[in-house]
Amino acid sequence: MPQHRVELRFNDDSRDLQTHTNLSAIRTDGHGLWLAGDETATIEHLVPREGRYEGQRGFALADYVELPAGRDEEADIEGLARDDGWLWAVGSHSRKRRRVKSGEPHKARRRLATVLREENRFVLLRLPLVGEGTPDVRPVREDGERAAGILAGPGANLADMLADDPHLSPFLDIPGKDNGLDIEGIAVRGERVFIGLRGPVLRGWAVLLEIRPRAHRRDRLRLAEIPGGEGPGARYRKHFLNLRGLGVRDLCPHGDDLLILAGPSMDLDGPVRVVRWRGAMGPDGPAGAEVVPASDLEPVAEPPYGVGDDHPEGMTVLGDGSLMVVYDSPAPGRLTPEGGVYADVLPLA
Repeated sequence: MPQHRVELRFNDDSRDLQTHTNLSAIRTDGHGLWLAGDETATIEHLVPREGRYEGQRGFALADYVELPAGRDEEADIEGLARDDGWLWAVGSHSRKRRRVKSGEPHKARRRLATVLREENRFVLLRLPLVGEGTPDVRPVREDGERAAGILAGPGANLADMLADDPHLSPFLDIPGKDNGLDIEGIAVRGERVFIGLRGPVLRGWAVLLEIRPRAHRRDRLRLAEIPGGEGPGARYRKHFLNLRGLGVRDLCPHGDDLLILAGPSMDLDGPVRVVRWRGAMGPDGPAGAEVVPASDLEPVAEPPYGVGDDHPEGMTVLGDGSLMVVYDSPAPGRLTPEGGVYADVLPLA
């Protein structure tokens, strides 16, 4: 159960866009919080004041990188990471099936047969940060030799990289909530980048991708060859984790360990748990990391979840070692009269 709750207060524009009810990613920067929702193409920053987080500033991704479908289409950001002066964000890279509207059975059949691909979902980007450790921290397009960069576009995005993968290619055209490809979570340490997959889950085994993005041009990233890598140019490595049938909902470094928020791959409420993969973020990574049994994944927290609401979507470790969790589709009791939403703070075992 949560130790306590903390209010995250958003401005009027974000409430109008329902960012506060669609939170999908969170990361602390030592002073404030970086957050993203899955219905916009922005990232938000809040600072602590009087026991809550407020003072929201929003940053449009299109101000720093060229998004494939422009600034007005959502990017479905499902993971944030911060490392060595960079802020990383990753889209879901998933297709989506249209929602069914009740009371319209004929239209519902057609909508269920319609699968959409939205190009802004297929992005991985990193932004230089300036002013870290202060309330005025912000991303910039350039900072000396550092420049914002994006991995996106036909043939360059992560989904296209998997086109011939023997495990994952059969799932690329399947919508995310149907156990198709669906990225949720990113963790970065130096040149190593872990990408979590909510789906597919393969006979109970979840998948993490490990990649090493590098600057290509001033505004572009490309993937470098990785030891033991797979695919064209050996540009990625797969890790299979026995999460007992669950997929990855978020990733967060904790020292040399990697915390994994595990939850359903499909449109279900639970179960949800946080597990620790020891040594995964260390300099050499864990031994025998390609296939990780459940016995090597230590349960450390169980965020609450609701029925039809309160879906844990993002987590970050706070300065005192506790875990903050944010929720998509928050229950009415999680919303505050001042336009905020409560995050949970849980102890880590």
